[in-house]
Amino acid sequence: MKAAALSGFRGPLLIAGAFVALSLALFGYLYLQAAASMTARFDPVLTGELDALATDEPARRLTALDDRLRDDPRRVKLEGLFAPDGARVAGNVLALPPDLPRDGQVHDATLTRIDGRGQEIQKVRAVAETLPDGVVAVVARNIDEIADIAAIVRRVLALGVLPTLGLAVIGGVLLSLRTRRRIAEITRTAQRIVAGDLRERLTLRRGDEDFNSLARVVNTMLDEIERLIHEIAGIGDDIAHELRTPLTRTRAILERGRANAQTLEALQDVADRAIGGLDRTLAIVTALLRIAEIEHRHRLAGFGEVELAGIVREVAELYQPMAEDREIALTLDAPADSPGGATVRGDRDLLFEAVANLVDNALKFTPSGGRIDLALRVRAGDTVVRVADTGPGIPEAERDAVTRRFYRADKSRRTPGVGLGLALVAAIAKLHGFRLSIGGGPGCVVELVCPRPAAA
Repeated sequence: MKAAALSGFRGPLLIAGAFVALSLALFGYLYLQAAASMTARFDPVLTGELDALATDEPARRLTALDDRLRDDPRRVKLEGLFAPDGARVAGNVLALPPDLPRDGQVHDATLTRIDGRGQEIQKVRAVAETLPDGVVAVVARNIDEIADIAAIVRRVLALGVLPTLGLAVIGGVLLSLRTRRRIAEITRTAQRIVAGDLRERLTLRRGDEDFNSLARVVNTMLDEIERLIHEIAGIGDDIAHELRTPLTRTRAILERGRANAQTLEALQDVADRAIGGLDRTLAIVTALLRIAEIEHRHRLAGFGEVELAGIVREVAELYQPMAEDREIALTLDAPADSPGGATVRGDRDLLFEAVANLVDNALKFTPSGGRIDLALRVRAGDTVVRVADTGPGIPEAERDAVTRRFYRADKSRRTPGVGLGLALVAAIAKLHGFRLSIGGGPGCVVELVCPRPAAA
């Protein structure tokens, strides 16, 4: 438990540590730049004063040195002249530093300043050189300003960065605690959902838009899952009901045949009727498997450019003889030079199956002497396959329900079929991102609307 709590605060602490490191690097860089800038200003002045000592006549050196030191109210200048043996000749430098090279270059050094206030050890930038007459000249400048800059940087860090860091850590910890509470709440809700309570939903809280956005998405997903589960349960009931009827009828036929059939012809008739019942059962199972296959087809690798005009013409040629046998006029309106919208992206075999099911469904419900119009249109940039018939039509209240499995309107109870044709078409349309529209006529008008590729 303690390890889990520490892991929850690890993120804020890491962020705070990164903030401290970046702050230190930034202020360190500022300090180095300031020190380098001041040093760059000091060094040319020091070498210039050393050159002035070197060019002065020996008689004027002492006077010029004393004048420069007197003109130093801030006590930052140090100059000294030393005999070849190191004895102090003039200036405010007590002794010649043994580690200061006499090469005319500026170096960091530590000197002892001596004046009316006594002796004081100071860190300086200094340059030393042996003059032509053997005298050693030392010119230096106090660099306490650089130390002052370092002190200012430290104060800024202490007064600005550290309180900010503390607030950042506290804020991060509070946010972490709040996040952990929300995650714990989500976890408890998810556990109840896993336990079977599908009505549970994530709570939306005021002022927590990030989690609210996540909660809305998850709740929408849970709504869809609950709907699908209830739909699956209903489908299971429908399947049991639909299969029970033909199987019960087939069993009754076989029982009566065993009890009553006296001749071979009678037994053959019983067997044929039983086979018909089994065929109806197999048709239901086959249709269900086909819908499941379409609905769970996630791979779209087989999709390509499909010319709907060709599919519509092939379907019309396939069903024309059946329409003539039933004395139904089947007309086709799909010109070969259809506009560009007649080409869609999809699976040609599935689209052929969808159009064929629409025409087959229209044939079932259109009486003799009726009419079926199969047309291909381009409307507002969308390609539309339209099947209109002069059958009894579908009441407006049932138009959404007819695409569900096994649903059959009251007018179609006596019509052969398993009630899965429009459900199959709806599954194909959903896979392609198309829209299935059912309207009234007279008769029934069913449209498969295929949006233009950009919209799809």
